[in-house]
Amino acid sequence: MQLIGLTGGIASGKSTVARRLAERGAVAVDADQIAREVVEPGTPALAEIAQTFGDGVLNADGSLNRAALGAIVFSDESSRLRLNAITHPAVLRRSTERFEEARRANPDAVIVYDVPLLVETANAYPFDLIVVAHADAETRIRRLVELRGMAADEATRRIRSQASDEERLAVADVVIDTDGSLEHTLEQADALWERLTTA
Repeated sequence: MQLIGLTGGIASGKSTVARRLAERGAVAVDADQIAREVVEPGTPALAEIAQTFGDGVLNADGSLNRAALGAIVFSDESSRLRLNAITHPAVLRRSTERFEEARRANPDAVIVYDVPLLVETANAYPFDLIVVAHADAETRIRRLVELRGMAADEATRRIRSQASDEERLAVADVVIDTDGSLEHTLEQADALWERLTTA
């Protein structure tokens, strides 16, 4: 089994790389999906979030009101750190379960863990390789505005709330340049797959 950590800032093209590797045969595990699962109604993490941030972060049906929570944590660093202290350990546990399921199904599996906050989390995953999808901040802001309809100031705030490009690049074993065309990004993902499966 190989465990590949794939990270990149918001709107960096990381999900495009993850999809391509999955098309080639990798087992894709999505940290964002797991992060949603661990805060579903009835989970210990959601109960702790409500206790920490108040019932205003819950919808009427008891589910997490992501917009209300986001408004708190993206504007206040200490709140963001408190949220991370609740969710990151829960994500680590669930992710590790997924990796083990994939390993049991195929001991030779290449698992690609799509994890936006790899640098920001204190979780120590046993990665064999860390891949960073990298596009400059101006490109990512433009993508957030044009493709996701986000206001430019909100896009900038989201980018600044994450690790810096320098911090991400410092942990990279492989950098996939996603500033250019989609075809160029996919070519680099294909080359990475060849490296992973022919070594």
